[in-house]
Amino acid sequence: MEEESQMILILTSIILTISSLTLFIKNLKQNQNLPPSPPSSLPIIGHLRLLKPPLHRVLLSVSKSLNDSPIFSLRLGNKLVFVVSSLPIVEECFTKNDVVLANRPKSMASKHISYNYSSMVSAPYSEQWRNLRRIGAVEIFSNHRLNSFTSIRRDEIRRLIARLSRSQNSSLEFGKVEMNSMLSNLSFNNIIRMVAGKCYYGDGAEDDLEAKRVRQLIGEAMTCFGAGHAADHLPVLRWFTDFERRVKKIAGRLDEFFQGLVDEKRAAKEKKENTMIDHLLSLQESQPEYYTDHTIKGTMLSLILAGTDTSAVTLEWALSNLLNHPEVLKKARDEIDNNIGLDRLVEESDISNLPYLQNIVFETLRLYPAGPMSVPHVASEDCKVREYDMPRGTMLLVNVWAIHRDPNLWDDPASFKPERFEREGVSRKLITFGLGRRACPGAGLAQRLVNLTLGCLIQCFEWERIGEEEVDMTECGGLTMPRAKPLVAMCRARDFVGKILHESA
Repeated sequence: MEEESQMILILTSIILTISSLTLFIKNLKQNQNLPPSPPSSLPIIGHLRLLKPPLHRVLLSVSKSLNDSPIFSLRLGNKLVFVVSSLPIVEECFTKNDVVLANRPKSMASKHISYNYSSMVSAPYSEQWRNLRRIGAVEIFSNHRLNSFTSIRRDEIRRLIARLSRSQNSSLEFGKVEMNSMLSNLSFNNIIRMVAGKCYYGDGAEDDLEAKRVRQLIGEAMTCFGAGHAADHLPVLRWFTDFERRVKKIAGRLDEFFQGLVDEKRAAKEKKENTMIDHLLSLQESQPEYYTDHTIKGTMLSLILAGTDTSAVTLEWALSNLLNHPEVLKKARDEIDNNIGLDRLVEESDISNLPYLQNIVFETLRLYPAGPMSVPHVASEDCKVREYDMPRGTMLLVNVWAIHRDPNLWDDPASFKPERFEREGVSRKLITFGLGRRACPGAGLAQRLVNLTLGCLIQCFEWERIGEEEVDMTECGGLTMPRAKPLVAMCRARDFVGKILHESA
């Protein structure tokens, strides 16, 4: 009897979904001017079959099929989506319609993992979000706070240099190194030490099994976000997939991990450290209504999910580019040797005097943006984008990858040419960290870590490819566009590295 009732409920839901979608789409077509749309929309599911990796390439091909339309629309189940691959249109969206588009779409991942849409990334545009943004701006991403974490970044980079140096049989030989795991460990340690003062990789780190468990958990959580699972766009699929159950399970495990870090710090309040949790718990004592445990855990979630893989992936792409362009690598090393010398490591205060190094990072962010598709936005009310009507509830996706390779914006867009950023103002065409009031607040932190790490790797080591063939630059699908194959390279420490490491120990 229960099974029969359940089947009736499912069939009723399907019929109602089909009817409402049919009426909704018919009404839209009659009354609104929407951007062009590919003709491959299917009943009920619309264009859901297009949501396959790598999404940025799939959506660019759709744009080309529509006469290179810089904006087009998709129907994903019961949702209307605008996809933009034009910088002028993106700039219009986040100037004229910035407030209207300051919301985030709801998804199962945002609901269950992001504490019911209450994290800095997932919260709707509201007083709560403005408070979260203020907390982030003052307590995490301000220059004062970032400067206070300088020693962590410096220490993690020195540990990376020491590990790479030990990978060689002797100082005269090149050693083969797998850079993906080393850069991931660096990035993860940097964030988790800022957040909780814990070290998961390297000398004196926590248990390896615990480290692997945490990294796997964060990796699983990241796969739940993005443009959304099909069940987010077609609710009836919740009956037929276990996606929501899996998301809830991941959310429970993440919450247990974060709450453990908070409780550990709360229990050791007499031993306060310079960590994000310590600072927020101190504020919780005087303003408990603002600094709840959920706020603290949601802030941790945003920082860890947004700040680990992005930096590691950018560094891996940058080093891959340098291996394929040894003349660029040599020019960067000469700049560092001439400005810094061989008596000390590059410091953050040196970066402003290393413009070519910065240009290498800019060019890497252009060709291989850490987030090839923007974090989705959603319209809170009806508005206009160019000549098109954007109805309330429409999701906006920005194809950052396509814009960064747009031949209308860039000369020879597929080539790696850091020199292009020597012209004043060119870097403003990069939208790696988003635009408008929902732009990534962690851009400053990411740029500090990436520039300093890359500068030290160039300064301290000679780099070569493992063979004569160029490094394969094929990307994988995902939120952060990782390499299809982890980077393996040959490196040899320069003569002065041992002395510097010994003196800084």
